[in-house]
Parts: sequence; C-alpha cells; structure tokens
Amino acid sequence: MLTKLVICAKWGTKYGTEYVNRLYGMVARNITPPFQFICFTDSTEGIRPEVKCLPMPELRSGPPARTRGQWRKVTLWKEELYGLSGPALFIDLDSVIVDNLDPYFTYGDPDDVILARNWARPLQRLGQTSVFRFPIGRNGHVLRNFEANPQGVADQFRYEQHFVTHSIGSRLKFWPPSWTRHFRLHCLGSLPMRYLREARLPRTARIVTFAGGPNPSDVVDGRWSPYSPPYGGVWTHLRRTFDRSARRGTWWRHLKQFVRPCGWIRELWRD
Repeated sequence: MLTKLVICAKWGTKYGTEYVNRLYGMVARNITPPFQFICFTDSTEGIRPEVKCLPMPELRSGPPARTRGQWRKVTLWKEELYGLSGPALFIDLDSVIVDNLDPYFTYGDPDDVILARNWARPLQRLGQTSVFRFPIGRNGHVLRNFEANPQGVADQFRYEQHFVTHSIGSRLKFWPPSWTRHFRLHCLGSLPMRYLREARLPRTARIVTFAGGPNPSDVVDGRWSPYSPPYGGVWTHLRRTFDRSARRGTWWRHLKQFVRPCGWIRELWRD
C-alpha cells in the first residue's frame, strides 16, 4: 500500500506551533495508514516528534516587496523538493479536519493538480490553495515563472492561488464542492443567523478552512481575532457596535465580526 503524503507549511509567527501539532492529530485520526506528515518550516521548536520537519524553501528572488499573500508557498512547486516524489496533499494550518481524508488521495489521477474552487468567486474558474493535491516535481514551471518576475507576477495576480490557477491552466481540476468548506461562507451563516445560532458544520464536509479569518483558535472562544474582547454574548457585542472606544474599525465591520463559541471546533481541533 502506498504511503499517503500530507504536507503543511509554517514560516514566520502568524501561527503558533499548536497549529502544526493539532493538524497532525486531526490527520492521524482521519486517514488510513500508512501516511507521512511533513511540515516545511523555519522553526522546529515545539513540533511533535511524529512530524517530519524540513526547511521551508527560500525564494531565490525574494518575496514581492509590495504585495500581500502567501507567495512563499510557490516554492513547493520546485522540481527537486528534498527527494520527495508522488502526489502530496497540502493542507493549510488554519484548517479543521472533520471527516476521512482518504478520498483526497483516490480522486482523479495521481498526476492531477486538484484544488478547491475559490468560494468567494464561484462563477470564475479560480482555485483555492488551502487544500490542494499536486505531483511533486511535475510542474516546476510554476516556480520558475514566478522567480523570473516576482513583483510583476504579484502585481498581475495579487494572490498566490490565482497565479497557480493560471499556471496550471486547463489541466487544473477541482475537488467535489461539498468536501472542502469555508468557515465564514459555509458555516457561520448570514449576518442575522450568526447572532442566533452557533456556526454549523456542513454534513458532507471533510475539511473546513478559515482563509481570511477568523481562525479556529479564536472561534472556539467566540472571538473574531486575538484583539477582540472576551465573548460577552449578543447584546454586549451589539452595544459595542455604537461605541467607538469599544470597537475596532467601523460599526459595520464590528457588526459583521461576530461569532458564537463553537463546540464542534473545540471538539475536533485538537492534538
């Protein structure tokens, strides 16, 4: 039986070590062995021993100087990546695994590049790289084209996932839409509903991603960000909406940034 390869990336300080350790725990509980879990990182301190850590590859050209985005992820498209080969499933750290991952390895052909659709732009053929599978070393042109003109690429595409979608082109495939769900769009609910009930877990989901926030570590406590005040319930949040000293940003932004403590995330998002 082939070993399933799951990879993640952690560089900088945006996510703590607990994100790596909990992602490993969720993978281990939701996959049929054998599997290998690799974290590409610039710091191995505190990462559990079951995780194989490899240095996060550097961009020879450096990252774009004036463009936001996770551009360093394009280094995973290197033709030579520490001797690794075969299909690899990449999962962003800010993800909660809620069901079995085996179908992510049997769907399509081993040489396919498969992404989730960009949920924010459903009418466009754009991919989302929170969860994607790719054959290691088979699409080196992605990194080569980026390193040839990093700022030009960033200015044109703005986000790494848009560039990857363009680079793979017509060969790109997408996961079944019910597998990979987005917390804010598919779980949290509309503005009235998020005040009335806890975020819901879609019945057919396998992975829930949190691209663009809020993060799992905050949602479990009913916070939108680490800078949010402790959860005080619906009426406390509503009162703060019209108190400039108690909110961050505009009243409309504050009104939208409400989430109840989420029990299913607390249950599933653990080592």
